This record gives sequence, C-alpha cells and structure tokens, in this order.
Amino acid sequence: SMFSLTPVLIAVVCVLIVWIFKNADRGVERRKGEARAGSEARPWVDADLKDSTDLPQVEEGTAPSGAHTEPWTFVVVKDPDMKHQIREIIEEEEKINYLKRMGQRWVTDLKKLRTNWIKEYLDTAPVLILIFKQVHGFTANGKKKVHYYNEISVSIACGILLAALQNAGLVTVTTTPLNCGPRLRVLLSRPTNEKLLMLLPVGYPSKEATVPDLKRKPLDQVMVTV
Repeated sequence: SMFSLTPVLIAVVCVLIVWIFKNADRGVERRKGEARAGSEARPWVDADLKDSTDLPQVEEGTAPSGAHTEPWTFVVVKDPDMKHQIREIIEEEEKINYLKRMGQRWVTDLKKLRTNWIKEYLDTAPVLILIFKQVHGFTANGKKKVHYYNEISVSIACGILLAALQNAGLVTVTTTPLNCGPRLRVLLSRPTNEKLLMLLPVGYPSKEATVPDLKRKPLDQVMVTV
C-alpha cells in the first residue's frame, strides 16, 4: 500500500504525537496571545505583507501526495480589484447559503463563530490564497492522468501551509466558500479540471483583533493508543 506503515514507525508516530500534545500544554500561557490571534482569526490587518512573508507559500509545495501527482494549485491574489470581485461572488452566494441552502441547524451551529455572509476581510486582507484541487491531470499527449487521493493530498498541503503561515507571524482562517467554486474558477481563469477546496485570507492581525474563546477536546477524546 502506498501509505503502509511498519509497526516501529507507528510506535514512533504515537510517541511523537503524545510528546507534541504534552509540550503544547506547557506553552499555552506563553503563547496565548499568539495562538488566539493566529489560529483562526479574521485577519483585520493593520500592515501590508513584507516580501519575506512570501516564503511560507513555498512550503505547501513540499507536501506528500498520492502517487506523487502533486494535484494542487495555489492562486495568490493581491490585486484589490480582483479581491473585491471575489468578495462580491462569495457574499452573493453566502447570503443564499445562510437564508436558504444551509438550513437552520447549520446556521445555529455557526453562531458561536460569529459568522455571516458579510466578508469584509476579503477586501482588507492583503493576500487571498485560493487552493484548488486538480481532480485529474494530463499526460504529455493530452490524455487524462489520474490524481489519486487528490482531495486528501491537497488537504495535507493546506495543513502544512497553515503551520508555515502561523510560524511566520501571520493569521488566517480556513474558509470553504459554498457554491462559489465554479464562478471563482472562471474569474481566476483556472481550467475545468480544478475545483476550489479552500480560501485563506492572510495578513497580520490588527491590535484590536479578537477571536471566539473555543475549547479544544482533551487528548483522550482525539487519540486512541492500541
């Protein structure tokens, strides 16, 4: 199997996970402000990105992928007019989502996150990163090339990018614009074999930025050792 693990490697991974969780607790107080501003914050930016902060964008390209097909495209949008067009598309669709498509249960579950269809951060964030999954590729002679586990592969790459962005002192929030993918794909001139997976608004947090104080599940609820 492509992702087969030996018993020794599984043991090493489990030990590493436990070590990470234990050491994360020790640094909570020291990094409390950073974590709240950086984990899932709407980036109310108060400064433009410096050239050096483009570096984290390279990290996601090093992610593993099914059969090494690398089925991802990262579209980095800095142009203010393009960002505003993206916002218009998303707000138009999101209003319909909140009022009709999502249903009352979904809308209620989102209240603790203080979200709605108004997405002003799409204008104020200096950079938007739209991540597309390539559902298939093309061979040299133009035939379709299978991209195995394309969504899982791109999701792993997104996780690596999120870690790199936070490590660089930036903030973002994972967004998945419902029913916006086709229109955004056309707007950004992406081919039909690409489908939008995620949108990340990226920037520095403003001094007034706040995020909901959400609780995390304890370790014994998220990890099982056999």
